[in-house]
Amino acid sequence: MSKKLYVGNLSWSATESEVRSAFEAFGEVTSVKLVEDRETGRPRGFGFVEMDDSGALEAIKNLDGKDFGGRNIKVNEAKPREERPRW
Repeated sequence: MSKKLYVGNLSWSATESEVRSAFEAFGEVTSVKLVEDRETGRPRGFGFVEMDDSGALEAIKNLDGKDFGGRNIKVNEAKPREERPRW
């Protein structure tokens, strides 16, 4: 099984490969997706990492609140996306 983790407060210069490297220290990373603004294409400062269960728990324990690229990142288990009302 794998878990999806939310990674917040990322520096705008953070790359998917840098994030992958940081998380691979704790287990096998399946995917990394940094979210970009739809209109400008600029990073929004957060993303998602999918990795194996035990590695995910270790990553949360070891990376949450730690300095990454000059900012203290937030790492926790991603919550399911809520449906947004369509106008």
